Amino acid sequence: MTELKVQIKQLIISSLDLEDMTTADIADDEALFVDGLGLDSIDALELGLAIKKQFDVKIDANSEQTKAHFASVNSLAHFIEQARS
Repeated sequence: MTELKVQIKQLIISSLDLEDMTTADIADDEALFVDGLGLDSIDALELGLAIKKQFDVKIDANSEQTKAHFASVNSLAHFIEQARS
């Protein structure tokens, strides 16, 4: 597991107050919304702001691509790596 994926999982847990979860509870390819982790649109906003702040990346809230970026930890890591380069 890459350090970036661990950071993303820690950010999900801390920014959404998922105190009873650990990074090991979140699979890299698990869906973050609806099925899988079960996050909702409010969680998406909070997570988006936290990612923007921690990783200094630009996120377009109205983009269909953004929904794809937030599908899983893997897709978020890929998005952040691309945005940084």
